[in-house]
Amino acid sequence: MRARLLAGGRHALRAGLNAALGIVYPPSCIACHAATGEAQALCPACWAGIGFIERPFCERLGTPFAVDLGAGLLSPAAIADPPVFRRARAVCRFDGAARELVHRLKYDDRLELALTLGRMMTQAGRELLGEAEMIVPVPLHRTRLWSRRFNQAAALAQVVARQSRVPLAPNLLARVKRTRQQVGLTRAQRTENLQGAFKVPLAARPRIEGRRVLLIDDVLTTGSTVNASARALLRAGAAQVDVLTFARVVTDA
Repeated sequence: MRARLLAGGRHALRAGLNAALGIVYPPSCIACHAATGEAQALCPACWAGIGFIERPFCERLGTPFAVDLGAGLLSPAAIADPPVFRRARAVCRFDGAARELVHRLKYDDRLELALTLGRMMTQAGRELLGEAEMIVPVPLHRTRLWSRRFNQAAALAQVVARQSRVPLAPNLLARVKRTRQQVGLTRAQRTENLQGAFKVPLAARPRIEGRRVLLIDDVLTTGSTVNASARALLRAGAAQVDVLTFARVVTDA
């Protein structure tokens, strides 16, 4: 009884503090800063501006189809050049408000955005999370981590793991090669740039053998980074690797 009373008191105190903060600092949209009804939310205009990805889409790459031709279809890209990973899913297209949110998280030290983006990823990735036995973020090289101060993929993975209760394995995959920035490179150049970039440490291999892994990143562009990451995980003995990102580049070609 006393424990319940104490818990209730703490809850009431938090609610009171949140209400007081709401008066002093009214909640605003995480994208455009317009007024919202609650903290860490999007205003209606920004919500409408996000290109959410829903079925019908390619069951392998998660890229949306313009027309619903039935369940289980693969895109021409997935057939012509199958990825190393099993399936990829993303919340939305990488444009508009979604692009702005990713850039603010990644380059403006807006680490609090990971909470909202990670929650959205948990919803979009329900199918993958239902099979996953561990969550692994795409790592940064130590020099890039030092300059950026945090890994946005790891921040998102923490939220997804907490929301889904799937165990997080943040140090299972290492980036052992410092690569060039991928921006501006062709698909072939990206693949070459990432050759040998990722590795599962020998000591970590028993933890991954036979396990179903969900790989987390912020954006999927050509798939080169998650392909290289998935290849390292599969070579270390993972049973399968799926990919979940907040956004992905979608071409209408």
